[in-house]
Amino acid sequence: MTILLIENHEDTVTYLRRFLKQLGHEVVVAADAMSATNAVNARRFDLILSDIRLSGGDGWTLMEQIRGKTQAYAIAMSGLGSADDIVRSHSVGYQDHLIKPFTPDKLREMLKKAELVGTRGAGRNLQSRSGNSEII
Repeated sequence: MTILLIENHEDTVTYLRRFLKQLGHEVVVAADAMSATNAVNARRFDLILSDIRLSGGDGWTLMEQIRGKTQAYAIAMSGLGSADDIVRSHSVGYQDHLIKPFTPDKLREMLKKAELVGTRGAGRNLQSRSGNSEII
């Protein structure tokens, strides 16, 4: 899968990028909401893995802004894990909400779910954009 990882914590980026690449995924990193929006406008992603607390905005507002531009399966990542937080993530367009800290097995489980949904088309009628972007 081609994954857009939206995260501003360098250690988390390093770990997740390495982990996702070892699983065979292509990973593009955006450190803030503006970079993420630019990446979504420039190319197609199979999965968006986004932190909720971002510099220059938050992951909920970001998803509201980009959901109409992408068919990507979206997973929110956050230390915020109350029922209200999870409902909010779903209401703005995330299919899953991953509570930090999480185990590699939990992330693998969500990736597998995203792949299964992606092969079925996910039933979403959203526009897809394509283009070029630097792969990190």
